[in-house]
Amino acid sequence: MTTTLITGGNRGLGYEVARRLVDAGHAVWIGARDASSGQEAADRLGAHSVSLDVTDDASVGAAAAMIRAQAGHLDVLINNAGILGEVAAPEDMTADQLREVYETNVFGLVRVTRAFLPLLRQGTDPSVINVTSGMGSFTLTHDPARVESQYTLAAYGSSKSAVTMLTTQYAKTVPDVRFNAVDPGQTATAFTGHVGQSVTEGAEAAVRIATLGPAAPTGTVTDRFGILPW
Repeated sequence: MTTTLITGGNRGLGYEVARRLVDAGHAVWIGARDASSGQEAADRLGAHSVSLDVTDDASVGAAAAMIRAQAGHLDVLINNAGILGEVAAPEDMTADQLREVYETNVFGLVRVTRAFLPLLRQGTDPSVINVTSGMGSFTLTHDPARVESQYTLAAYGSSKSAVTMLTTQYAKTVPDVRFNAVDPGQTATAFTGHVGQSVTEGAEAAVRIATLGPAAPTGTVTDRFGILPW
C-alpha cells in the first residue's frame, strides 16, 4: 500500500487530495498544525493524522519520527501547506511580511523535505509533490487573458516562484526521488474566498502525479491541463 503524507491536509485543497488518495487505496497521513482539526479530518476520511507545523523544526522532526515508528517508510510526500500572508503593495511591503510567507511556503517545504527524505528512500517509487501556483509564473502573471495577471501578490507569488525553482533543483540533484510541482489553479476554497473552479478540479494535478507510481516523471511543473509555462 502506498503511504502518503499531505501537509495542511485537514482542510481545503489538501483535504480533497487526501480524500481522493484514500479512495485510490493510499494509506494517507494528514499533517496539520492544529492536531484536533487534523484528527477530525482523518477520522472522517479513514486516514491517519500527525501533528505537523512546517515552520517548527521540532514539530517536523517529531512527525517524521512518528511516521517512521508507525509506517516504517513514506512513498509520497505532498508539500501542500501554504499561506497567503498579509497582502500589501510591493512598495509598502516589509521584510517581515515577506518573511512570514516564506517561512511556511518556502522554508517549511525545505524543512519537511529534508526531514522526510530518509523515509522516502525507504519507500517504493518515492515521490515529492510540491504545490506551486501560477501566481509565481512570469508568463502567466503578464498574460492579460489569465486570471493570474489580475492580482498583485508579491509575497505569495514570489514564494511560489521559489517553490518551482526548488522543485527543479531537487529533481536535478536527487535522482532516487521524483520531484514535481503542481498548480491547482484558482480553486474555490477559504484560501481564495471561495472564488474559482471546484475543489475536485483543483486537486486533479496532485492526485494524478501521486497515483502514477513508477510512471511518475521528475522535474515537471504542471496543472490539470498539462505543462505550466514559466
